[in-house]
Amino acid sequence: MASRDGPMVAGTDGSDFIHRETVATHYQIRQWNGVDHSPSSFLCIPLCVAKCSFTHRKHTPKYEHSLITISKFALNKGRLRKCVFSHLLLALLMVVKMVPDFLDRLDIFILEIEELEVPQPLKWEYVWLMGSLASFLGLTAIRKNRVILLQIYFGLINLLSTVPILLAAMIYFKEFFEYCTEDEPQGLQLWQGYPVSVLWYSFIVIAMQVHIFTLIFAWKLILAWKNRGMAKKVQ
Repeated sequence: MASRDGPMVAGTDGSDFIHRETVATHYQIRQWNGVDHSPSSFLCIPLCVAKCSFTHRKHTPKYEHSLITISKFALNKGRLRKCVFSHLLLALLMVVKMVPDFLDRLDIFILEIEELEVPQPLKWEYVWLMGSLASFLGLTAIRKNRVILLQIYFGLINLLSTVPILLAAMIYFKEFFEYCTEDEPQGLQLWQGYPVSVLWYSFIVIAMQVHIFTLIFAWKLILAWKNRGMAKKVQ
């Protein structure tokens, strides 16, 4: 084969190059709309092909389903984590309320705290506070994706958190109902001029919401992790 103006190779007129090795046509088009189709631009072909392949895979139903599942896992884990931290904040508030009792049991006298005259804690308060320790088990289950730990956490929250709060609602219901229905209720337990039943019901309403949402998100994660495990076994 010869150049445009150079000498011709003996035995050929320069038109026999068609049979030689060439780049396949579908790989020759790197860009569209008439932009740079030179041979040097073909260096980007493998990257373009890989990108197209990834884009095609990304839009397959199976891949999209995996993305949706992962996003749901992350969403429920984030929500559950927020509920756990809310539970711990409530537990901290309960600890502050029970500090005078702890000091009495340790025979430590602090005049400023004794003057507050905080009501003595009931048994349900101790049980609920113990149940808040299960929050650390829940955080571990979330971090390690352990369905067994999450199931244990689910049961502990039901037994040691939700049940005591329901019991507290029943204990203070009578006084709370009297305060809400009577113009001048008599015989109500007061602390710093505020009805104890109203203060406790404020705590109960918030705690009950935290526990309900905790159980909902924990149950969703348990079902999702179980279904994922079954799907892996089938595959």
